[in-house]
Amino acid sequence: MIQQVGLFPHRTVLDNTATVPSLVGWKRERARRRAAELLDLVGLDPKTYGPRYPAQLSGGERQRVGVARALAADPPVLLMDEPFGAVDPMVRERLQNEFLKLQSAVRKTVLLVTHDIEEAVRMGDRIAVYGKGRIEQYDRPGAVLGTPATPYVARFVGADRGLKRLSVTSIEPEDLEEPPTAHLGERAEAAAARLAGLGARWAVVLNGEGDLHGWVGTETLRGAGARGTVGDLARRMDAWVPVGAPLKQAFSEMLQHDAGWVAVLDGARFLGVLTPAKLHEALRRSVDADARGVGRDEVSFDSVSDA
Repeated sequence: MIQQVGLFPHRTVLDNTATVPSLVGWKRERARRRAAELLDLVGLDPKTYGPRYPAQLSGGERQRVGVARALAADPPVLLMDEPFGAVDPMVRERLQNEFLKLQSAVRKTVLLVTHDIEEAVRMGDRIAVYGKGRIEQYDRPGAVLGTPATPYVARFVGADRGLKRLSVTSIEPEDLEEPPTAHLGERAEAAAARLAGLGARWAVVLNGEGDLHGWVGTETLRGAGARGTVGDLARRMDAWVPVGAPLKQAFSEMLQHDAGWVAVLDGARFLGVLTPAKLHEALRRSVDADARGVGRDEVSFDSVSDA
């Protein structure tokens, strides 16, 4: 998949996608059938988009056709040269997400060439940093960001590599704190007394299955007295992320919602909350694990929150 996609302007989308199978000798009907399958796989209805020409597509749609064309002959290895460089940042992020989903389905070895280190750490399982005529470092994205092998790599990934590392460090259950909880049907007065006894100013509100419903303040419960239930007074929880999401996503949710923590879910089930202190600890643990070549669960250290 070449830069600027490189679709043939005089050929329809379906014929563009069938180009490589045709070149390697597939019969026309088989090539077009495969092209239709791939267009559907990248989210373009072949009946709608197949008869169109590249000029009738948006930049993001042309990129999708380029991916479909590259996959059409079922190659063992896919080379992508700056595949998302010709679109705006919002479309680029969406295409990257869609390609990662596609990759999980087709399970191809992909060699992706890019000058964007953030794209590299987001898309790659391994990164080869090339400079001065040689491979400067070949490693996992977290290791490249956390322990650059040479001064060249350190300059290339940038002084903000710690922030970039948030993109490749996932949230794990052991990173979470267990906050006070209340249940939908619990009487407000009883919940207020229980939370006050714990010294808690708020609680996460769950249903009977342990799914997240929202949150409620202790003062709100105390003011309601016995006139209602926790469910009547609970507020919507806007700051949440799924377990396994990158720390960067959690940090972004904290900033966007001006929140001191984010809820972490497994589907709808509430697992715990990630606080800024725990986010920092998870990042440090990830860096140390890569430096020592061990799992994150094998790293321990004193944290500020333990003092």
